[in-house]
Amino acid sequence: MIREQVCLMKMVFRWFGAHDDSISLEQIGQIPGCTGIFGSLPQYAPGEVWPENDIRALVQTVHDAGLSIEVIESVNVHEDIKMGLPSRDRYIDAYIQTIRNLAQCGIKVIVYNFMPVFDWLRTDLARPLPDHSTVMYYDDAMLQNVSPEQIVEQTSSKSNGFSLPGWEPERLAELRQVLVRYESIDEDKLLENYRYFLNAVIPVCEQAGVRMAVHPDDPAWPVFGIPRIAHTQEQLERILQLYDSPANSLCFCTGSFGSSPQNDVPAALRHFGERQRIACVHVRNIKFLGHKKFQEAAHLSACGSLDLYEIMKVLCDVGFDGWLRPDHGRMIWGERARPGYGLYDRALGLTYLNGLWEAICKSHHCFYLETSVN
Repeated sequence: MIREQVCLMKMVFRWFGAHDDSISLEQIGQIPGCTGIFGSLPQYAPGEVWPENDIRALVQTVHDAGLSIEVIESVNVHEDIKMGLPSRDRYIDAYIQTIRNLAQCGIKVIVYNFMPVFDWLRTDLARPLPDHSTVMYYDDAMLQNVSPEQIVEQTSSKSNGFSLPGWEPERLAELRQVLVRYESIDEDKLLENYRYFLNAVIPVCEQAGVRMAVHPDDPAWPVFGIPRIAHTQEQLERILQLYDSPANSLCFCTGSFGSSPQNDVPAALRHFGERQRIACVHVRNIKFLGHKKFQEAAHLSACGSLDLYEIMKVLCDVGFDGWLRPDHGRMIWGERARPGYGLYDRALGLTYLNGLWEAICKSHHCFYLETSVN
């Protein structure tokens, strides 16, 4: 029986802007099947309002290159909001103004996270592989021998001169004071503070026609004893129930969620995708190396521990019509770029994912939109 379904997923690429990326929009536009970008304004620290003029200039630059921009990443939540400090209302008001400014410029999805103190965390940003490529690597045992301050210094020193989303110097400068405050914040309190934030911003999103998309914890467990509340299917479900609205949705990251072998990535994608609570997807592969130990890998299923075919098949099965981008790649062919965000391996990843998508859609007798390919 022929299924009356059109595969409307949009394949895009992460771009950090003309002044903070080793990659140009012209290069992105030459990747077959890539129709747009996930953008950001990394010059603004958490808690600052993103001015409408700057957002509009970014959008115009992307459009002038023949690409779309409907998703914004790294609109980071100020730590005072996560900690529930009296100052949080001021920062929430600023966040709301940023939401309105983004909506005015045609943005439809805002990607953020609610990870305390540390955003994503790796113990090595350039681990050599036998083929002479390098990858980002995590070994929880290594954290037992370093302090939080040391991991911050280590990470910053290996950024290849680029800013790192979630590792803003202004925020991490007060690291010791923040860590002391988190000693009195458990998961329940963090969740309560999260509810307070969502109660304020989701009604604004509903009015403006924007979806908030929370990114899972990366890696999928607490670090340095700090609570984390977004790394299992049950936890993500609980977040969606804090404010039950399509505007409160997920940015499902296969590599972050999948960093724990206990998490069933295809099953979780199906669970949330069937309910249409996934606004966008980051797809990458990782390779398990032991207990809380993994390295990132090429997107090809055989290179890691995740089945990318099953991941893309579930997205087709549930009729996913949002935005998808290849996530962290290896550093290959002598490229020097922001760790995880080089051009070559992510471009290979996008082409691989697009090939899987076309084959799966056609085998499902869906209508695959050839016009989505350059």
